[in-house]
Amino acid sequence: MGDVTPFPPTGSHRPGQILQVGFERIELQRIMDLYGRMVAAGLWRDYAMHMDRDIAAFAAFRRAAERPEIRIEKRPALRQKQGMWALFNESGLIIKRGHELGPVLAPLERRLMKVVE
Repeated sequence: MGDVTPFPPTGSHRPGQILQVGFERIELQRIMDLYGRMVAAGLWRDYAMHMDRDIAAFAAFRRAAERPEIRIEKRPALRQKQGMWALFNESGLIIKRGHELGPVLAPLERRLMKVVE
């Protein structure tokens, strides 16, 4: 009972090492803006976020009890290779991958466009 454990434990990471990947404010704002428009269109109803050591993910659901309709992942380890952003469909296949968030979200934003005469 008298032992005090510091949080986070000292010596558990090297200086400069990332402890957890997360979304930056601008990235999250862009994702949540798209989510809000999809909710207003009646396409999505719920979302979930997961942040870990090597990945940050945002998942959008049609209904809360189903698998996510889409999943947006940020993996900084792939920054120099295929790009750190990836968009996955419901079955887990990659729809789009890239170095920037905007072009990766483009297939979703196209669903919101409507032809006006």
